[in-house]
Amino acid sequence: MSRDLTPGSLKRRGRLRVYLGSAPGVGKTYRMLDEAHRRHDRGTDVVVGFIECHGRRHTENQLQGLEVVPRLSRRYRDTDFPEMDLDAILARRPQLVLVDELAHTNIPGGRHGKRWQDVEELLEAGIDVITTVNVQHLESLNDVVQKITGIPQRETVPDEVVRQADQIELVDMAPQALRRRMAHGNVYKAEKVDAALSNYFRVGNLTALRELALLWVAGRVDEGLRDYRATHNIDRVWETRERVVVALTGGPEGETIIRRAARIADRTAGGELLAVHVTKSDGLAGASPGALAQQRQLVEALGGSYHVVVGDDVPSALLAFARAHDATQLVLGTSRRGRFARFLTGPGNGQTTIDLSEDIDVHMVTHEFTGRGRLPSLGRRHSRRRTVAGYSAGLVLPALLTLVLSQLQHGVNLTTTALIFQLGVVAVALLGGVVSALLASVIASLLLNYYFIPPIHTFTIAEPNNVIALLVFATVALTVSSVVDRASQLAARGARATAEAETLSTLAGSVLRGADAVPALLDKTRTAFGMDSVALLDRASGEVTARSDSDGEPAADRVVSEVPVNARAVLVLAGRRLPAADQRVLTAFAGHLAAALERDRLATVAAEIEPIKAADKMRTALLAAVSHDLRTPLAAALASIGSLRSPDVEFSPEDRAELLGMADESLVKLTRLVDNLLDMSRLQAGALTLHLAPTELSTVLVSAMESLAQPDAPVQPLDLDTVPPVLVDPPLLERVLANVITNALRHNAPGAPVLVAASQHQGRVEVRVVDHGPGIAPEDRERVFLPFQRLGDSDNTTGLGLGLALSRGLAEAMGGTLDVEETPGGGTTMLLVLPAAPDADAEEAEDEDADEDAHEETGA
Repeated sequence: MSRDLTPGSLKRRGRLRVYLGSAPGVGKTYRMLDEAHRRHDRGTDVVVGFIECHGRRHTENQLQGLEVVPRLSRRYRDTDFPEMDLDAILARRPQLVLVDELAHTNIPGGRHGKRWQDVEELLEAGIDVITTVNVQHLESLNDVVQKITGIPQRETVPDEVVRQADQIELVDMAPQALRRRMAHGNVYKAEKVDAALSNYFRVGNLTALRELALLWVAGRVDEGLRDYRATHNIDRVWETRERVVVALTGGPEGETIIRRAARIADRTAGGELLAVHVTKSDGLAGASPGALAQQRQLVEALGGSYHVVVGDDVPSALLAFARAHDATQLVLGTSRRGRFARFLTGPGNGQTTIDLSEDIDVHMVTHEFTGRGRLPSLGRRHSRRRTVAGYSAGLVLPALLTLVLSQLQHGVNLTTTALIFQLGVVAVALLGGVVSALLASVIASLLLNYYFIPPIHTFTIAEPNNVIALLVFATVALTVSSVVDRASQLAARGARATAEAETLSTLAGSVLRGADAVPALLDKTRTAFGMDSVALLDRASGEVTARSDSDGEPAADRVVSEVPVNARAVLVLAGRRLPAADQRVLTAFAGHLAAALERDRLATVAAEIEPIKAADKMRTALLAAVSHDLRTPLAAALASIGSLRSPDVEFSPEDRAELLGMADESLVKLTRLVDNLLDMSRLQAGALTLHLAPTELSTVLVSAMESLAQPDAPVQPLDLDTVPPVLVDPPLLERVLANVITNALRHNAPGAPVLVAASQHQGRVEVRVVDHGPGIAPEDRERVFLPFQRLGDSDNTTGLGLGLALSRGLAEAMGGTLDVEETPGGGTTMLLVLPAAPDADAEEAEDEDADEDAHEETGA
């Protein structure tokens, strides 16, 4: 759904209010009509666009006093169906319109295929809409509801349509209360109540649907709460739900703290676990991607979610993420650094996070690697803070050494004093680099000369040896400082090169494993380079074909950069200014993206060519089959008829009957082959017309047996009367059964009957055609469904080999399946699975709403 947000828009968009029901019968329609009366009494122009009463007295009473737009009648398959008259409502232009059953599928012939699309057009026209929908019709919950209830939901509505409503109101009722309403006759007619209560409306089903509805609405409320806090600049944590954030460094302690955080989140119902890894703004230095990938899998296996944020200040980035997600607790591992390392570098990220946490509880989790780490790495480029610290140390450290050594003047000689000063200069080089070491060396030389080289307290040097010693001291100090700084730079370059290689390796692996490479590449590019958004722009049209945006607010001073991908696309990055060192890796990302785009293009071309190849293969096989298989019965029929018409031969009645029988048999076979070929061509072209209707299996089996070449063939039906009707096209099902049974008779053991058994399972009917022949090897079971395939059978008189291929195609066209199983004891079982015809109570449970009157509601 798109909203018109352009400054020059002349008309406002209508407001959408949705009554979301936890189950059919909870009273959504009644509540919608009650709201309509309330607004009508306030002077709002309200009309009823479409309401389904289903003959319910309380709902019909609620319609009184409201203007109802006449319905439009559409004819479909020789039946007239009432539909909402969208054009009449648009012409009437009320302030508010009521539209029931948002997920409804419109009868073909209208402007839109779905009712929610009609509602979208009403909203775009500036008309407010109130509508209803059940939780089982939400697209994201479709498969979950089917697993719970065993009933597939054929009509669904995209979650985004409901999620973007201006108001969502949950209409809920306890399972026991809803079952009482049904027992009182307020939902279904009396003859349907018992079946409904024992099937769809079981307490377990209703409880599960109720939980799904509550969780879905809770997620929507959570989104609204985050938007409200962002709009009003509320940074404080609102403890509406227990959310636990665990900080991951990629270190070996990760699994321990993840499991500890998961246990904390599980202590309260509805607790949420979020794992976050903070990467530097260049995105190329940090933990091993492999270790983080394993920890991500563990987080997701424990029901949590994994996130990556960019930030040079780890504590601030962690707390910003936690506050943005309204987290109540933050879990960190204790530092792996030893005491000496902590003494050199000061408080670590854990202690800083605690100091800045304010209203967020911080848990420091101990682990076996605590205090067992190495000294801090000196191979990184110096930050501004460290550079300032180096300059300060270059000024202060020589003075402190002078103060201390001057007190020990009689116990320390000049050589020792110079070595101590030299050690101080090296320490400054380690801290701040060569420039700060140069500053420290100059100051140390001056202090050494003034306080420790005779004559003391003057800058004069009396002995030549002391001049040489001072020069050697300055040279050694500068040389060592340069070597240390150079080693630090080389280590930083090596670490960056390693990180680049790991990033590109992870990138290549994720692209190779991903089903959709382009979105994965854009997400990876945005995360790796710490950008606000990354988009793929089409050069010709200027349209964005794909994009990836971060969850946070964009930076106020963000920069837009462009990188060419290929002749048709360009990569646009919005965010921080990229340094020159990142351009090389970014070019590699663009190269991967170009390869992914080319692969997608080739896949599209291959997909377009595949039907042509299949059709060409089918045409070649068809011509080969026609050249032989059709020629045989045609030749036999022509020979028989030609002999009968010959004036030179006088046939006896027996010979004449035999020739007529041969001609009739050949023409019947020819007709069957032509019918199969035509049906197969229709299936291949997608032009097969279906007329689905509830059908009894036993009736179709009788017709299928009559169409066999041997109507008295040994076929034994079992339990066909115990299964419900199936929703199929009867003539097509007859063809399927006839082909499958003919195949079973052909390969069955002599004297053994072919069994046709049926059973019911979760809204499906399973039909098994069982023979006790030689069976089919597992590797050949799919080959039997290929057209013109007889698995090496040299008997070409039995047809084109289309029977099973056509049967599977017809079964799938009717919403079923056809597969091969092994018969216990030897032989082949063809398993035909068909959709059961919807039961009356299940149909109403899926497509209808129930209302409730005020007396019943207060009584419950």
